[in-house]
Amino acid sequence: MERSIDELIDLLNDKDDFVVEDVMGELELRADEAVDPLIDALSHRKKQIRLHSATLLGAIGDPKAIPALIETLKDNNKLVRREASTALSRMGEPAVDPLIETLNDEDWRVRGAAAWALGNLNDEKAIPALEKLLDDESGYVKQGAQSAIASIKK
Repeated sequence: MERSIDELIDLLNDKDDFVVEDVMGELELRADEAVDPLIDALSHRKKQIRLHSATLLGAIGDPKAIPALIETLKDNNKLVRREASTALSRMGEPAVDPLIETLNDEDWRVRGAAAWALGNLNDEKAIPALEKLLDDESGYVKQGAQSAIASIKK
């Protein structure tokens, strides 16, 4: 019997890594029907479900997940934030403009994550916005901007 998408998403919190790996594979194969529930799962109360949902959305690459992933850069868990940033960096060109806008976020963690993601996307149009962050009060943001600029200019 085929499990529902919601049942599969709940299994992302399973203690058995093999179960989680199997479920992630099944959700990725059922991407068409899984994207919207995975976007919803980015705000789940369980950290593992948020983390794996971000990973899957990055692997699936549907641009409609970009706004929710950007919002997830504000998650209270740094591993979830990092995975959202990584997922965004896998989205390609559709993520560039939303990430550039995110460089102005009031939260230094969000600005920094956006900078790192832009570095992975290697789009030159991000350089002017990244250069503005070189004077940011946060060392994390400055380092992210420096790294991103260096990566893009390679």
